[in-house]
Amino acid sequence: MNRLFVAAVAALSIAALPALTHEAKKGDLRIGHPWSRATAPSAPNGGAYLTVENKGTTADRLLAVRGDVAGKIELHTHTMKDGVMQMRPVEAIDVPAGGKVELKPGGLHVMLLGLKAPLVKGEHFPLTLVFERAGEVPVEVVVDTAGVAAPSTQHGH
Repeated sequence: MNRLFVAAVAALSIAALPALTHEAKKGDLRIGHPWSRATAPSAPNGGAYLTVENKGTTADRLLAVRGDVAGKIELHTHTMKDGVMQMRPVEAIDVPAGGKVELKPGGLHVMLLGLKAPLVKGEHFPLTLVFERAGEVPVEVVVDTAGVAAPSTQHGH
């Protein structure tokens, strides 16, 4: 019975590990709930989403995102042109002092171009956010169900 209890606690601890790292902080910035949608095996691209909250009195800017999950990673937005929704790269994403920015499907997001492998529900991958003032902030992106509009769980946060 004792061994079973220890094994159960160990399994739960390992399963909870991504949840423990699902939020990041650096200086006045709080990065919440980095997530992505699962992709089809043949999908060349994917996206990543998160929130950035600036609890400080000085604005910051997200300048870039780095990682090994894709050949190229860009900051993007959606725009409407002639009734057609289009994705376009943006130079940076402003994070106002005392404000919050949400990167989400249909809006600002991280574009993963040339995925090196499919994004599989339940897995996770690292990215590094590069801010003008705060510098580099590593995050773990949790892969959720394909097609969801928001993460299906908040991982206890």
